[in-house]
Amino acid sequence: MTLSCDSPSAREPASGIASPKSDYSDYPVSEETFSPDLKPVLTSTASPTLISKPLTVARHLPRTSCLIKHQVPLSGLTSFRVGGPAELYIAPRTLEDLQVSFAWAEAEGLPITLLGAGTNLLVSDRGLPGLVICTRHLRHTEFDPKTGRVTAGAGEPIARLAWKAAEQGWQGLEWAVGIPGTVGGAVVMNAGAHAACTADILVDTQVLSSNGSINVLMPEDLNYRYRTSALQGDKRLVTQSTFQLQPGANPKQVLADTTAHMKQRHTTQPYHLPSCGSVFRNPSSHTAGWLIEQTGLKGHQIGGAQVAQRHANFILNCGGATANDIFRLIRYIQQQVAEQWSLWLEPEVKMLGEF
Repeated sequence: MTLSCDSPSAREPASGIASPKSDYSDYPVSEETFSPDLKPVLTSTASPTLISKPLTVARHLPRTSCLIKHQVPLSGLTSFRVGGPAELYIAPRTLEDLQVSFAWAEAEGLPITLLGAGTNLLVSDRGLPGLVICTRHLRHTEFDPKTGRVTAGAGEPIARLAWKAAEQGWQGLEWAVGIPGTVGGAVVMNAGAHAACTADILVDTQVLSSNGSINVLMPEDLNYRYRTSALQGDKRLVTQSTFQLQPGANPKQVLADTTAHMKQRHTTQPYHLPSCGSVFRNPSSHTAGWLIEQTGLKGHQIGGAQVAQRHANFILNCGGATANDIFRLIRYIQQQVAEQWSLWLEPEVKMLGEF
């Protein structure tokens, strides 16, 4: 009998797995879209094929404190721990550096891919062309006790923001404690859990356009729906967002509620191996996990990728998986569920690059 990598006796603590008060900063969200037929949507019309180049020395981007790096492996920057290199990579730490990075890529005619915490995407084994801009260092938080609003940078881990709010006795973000992504990613994909979501508490969000202009968008501008918004597939980048919370509660009680949410997620979902979280959006009829489980796919494995035993809407990297393994498993799940239930599961995970 083959031992499942998701079985209790096979579980080993994995590097980077979130502890109760982890800020998920090791978990590498992109605003790319994905078509129902599983053909990846590229970040631009430029050819996705990356020509192998000798590693060159990183160079300084003028008017910034940033380095442009070449052929940076993206596997360490995504929660799946797979993916090829970025042709060029930059990680701005200020809004001004971000603007200059955008302008430089536009002037050079480079396709741009935005990378946050990397928790909701699958990067091709062939890597990504052009410039990958990582926003995980755009971190700041400001609590306003007069209005009950908190403003956070796009790179701020949403789980860490939930803990900060709880410690001050602010309610409204308890549900977000188990979401391994950033504020920017949560706003773009309308992240949610426990019958709550980002759209419920968003006041406004600041976005940067490729032409360098900065605008503030209201929730009504974002066309929010289940796990999506008008910003998905859009070239605009979230730089910071403001949320309406409820201050004045007992911090001990809010911390207890937040901890309960975290424990519930860790009890029902597998966090001991690399994954992207939920792979498919829930259809209106049944949850994706239920459909996959009833199709008999728990434990099904292709290469190093396996459907989790604990939660069938998770795909785990059991060690040595490639992006192609995961991609093929996603497609197989879709085909099997469609055959049995006449329903095509729509991926929540975003595909980047060529498969």
